[in-house]
Amino acid sequence: MNNPVTLNDASDRAFLGHPVGLAYISFTEAWERFSYYGMQTLLVLYMVNQLLLPGHIENIAGFTAFRWFVEHLYGKELSVVALSSAIFGLYSGFVYLTPIAGGFIADRLLGKTSTIVVGALLMSAGHFLMAFDFSFLIALLCLLTGVGCFKGNLASQVSALYAATDNRRADAFQIYYLFINAAVIISPLVCGTLGEKMGWHYGFGAAGVGMLISLVIYLSGKKWLPKEDAKAVKSAESAAPVVKAPLSKKERNAIVVLLFLLPVLAVGSIGNQEIFNAYLLWVPQHIDLVFFGQVMPTTWLITLDATVSVSALVLSLLFWRWWAKRFPEPTEIYKMTIGLVLGTLGLVALGIAGLISANGQKAGIEWVLAFEFLNAFGFANLFPVGLALYARSAPKAVAGTMMGVYYLNLFMCNNLVGWLGGLVERMSGAQFWFLHVALVGGSALVMFVIARLFGKYLLPDELATSP
Repeated sequence: MNNPVTLNDASDRAFLGHPVGLAYISFTEAWERFSYYGMQTLLVLYMVNQLLLPGHIENIAGFTAFRWFVEHLYGKELSVVALSSAIFGLYSGFVYLTPIAGGFIADRLLGKTSTIVVGALLMSAGHFLMAFDFSFLIALLCLLTGVGCFKGNLASQVSALYAATDNRRADAFQIYYLFINAAVIISPLVCGTLGEKMGWHYGFGAAGVGMLISLVIYLSGKKWLPKEDAKAVKSAESAAPVVKAPLSKKERNAIVVLLFLLPVLAVGSIGNQEIFNAYLLWVPQHIDLVFFGQVMPTTWLITLDATVSVSALVLSLLFWRWWAKRFPEPTEIYKMTIGLVLGTLGLVALGIAGLISANGQKAGIEWVLAFEFLNAFGFANLFPVGLALYARSAPKAVAGTMMGVYYLNLFMCNNLVGWLGGLVERMSGAQFWFLHVALVGGSALVMFVIARLFGKYLLPDELATSP
């Protein structure tokens, strides 16, 4: 059982007005995200340009059976690009499923601290195993298992630093996510540049070193982290079950609407999730990325995206605060509809770039910038707002479960992206990106219809009953 760390007044506010433990957790997560996004930035480029080519693909242990499985899911005789996209989709999708198992292991078997350490070791091993052709699938398995043990359990320790009545908790998560975003900005510059300029394995090695740094930081701050009492956990499990009141009709309706929103969110997020996949393959071939006579490394597109995303999150927050002082603020589901519309417009920019580059002439980088800004502001009003919607609208009796269910939209989305990405070499750029425009735009329309017809089930009681 996690309890707030008991600290003196000085140490309780030693890190930006927060407990010292927040500093250790934030830096731990930053280095973990450095390693995770450093590897993911290189993954598709590495598979397309080396691993899945003759002379390398034959060396991957167990790949024949794995390829049979992938091609039964995504189609027979996949090309290198389509196969790499499918593998990316499966990997990035299952990243959002394994934390469910990791939470179970922490809650029922090892405790959060031990589970996080196991996860860090598995991820470190996975990054270093990427250095060898034969261990590629083993590396992915280690990374998936490690992320599952690490990510959700570490985030839960942020909350456990504070008493139930401590209002600093919300600010703590903002600080936590700023560290994450800083890591996403930096990791492509380091791991991506090493991988593209010096060799793929240098980039993966840098990701592995980053994960070891994360583990060292975490263990160094162990005395400042929330204390666990395994005996208390077991006794709580063996205690008499608490009889819970049945869900009301409105609560059941809310669950149905929230579940129905999952595939809408999954389709609506494909433009953003494509950034790590087909976007990295298509843009360098069709967009002029030359700066001051030098070609910008492809992986730096991820740094650009992360930088714009951070700015969009801050500016969106400020905008809605300004708006709320002057006009009625839209509910979450309408904000999400706005986010999907902005994301659709961003994809239109890529579609236009595809039309410009159709004759062999590369389009200007302004089309990439237009996509990045529109997509970033769209996603800022989609994913975090959706998280807030599920946290507020889910019945308290199943709130924890519904928060885990919310991430299933990204599982579905990344698997869809894995299939769609394989079309990038079979379609023209305009066809490919306008297909995404149709899908995301369609999800915006469905979201709006749901908001109009069923949004009342997601409103607080005082608003739902108002005339």
